[in-house]
Amino acid sequence: MFACMTTHKSSEPGSLAIRMSFDDRDLLIASDPDVYYLTPHYEPYPCVVVRLSRVPKDALKDLLWMGLRFVSAKQHKARTPRPRPRRT
Repeated sequence: MFACMTTHKSSEPGSLAIRMSFDDRDLLIASDPDVYYLTPHYEPYPCVVVRLSRVPKDALKDLLWMGLRFVSAKQHKARTPRPRPRRT
């Protein structure tokens, strides 16, 4: 899952949580705190909370792609086999 409607009572109605790196999240919140935010519940998770009523449609499309790439990269990394130690 890379995006979902927020269900925790601390989030505002009509908000979407999108998974992404902590660095990307922090940049988004700093750039436009009227659109992107966090509550204490979501702080430990690699996601940003988005006010859907305030986000431009083209930005939402980019955010969803960002979330998909983040989750896909994590899954790919988890599936990549690790080299086995050599026996001597």
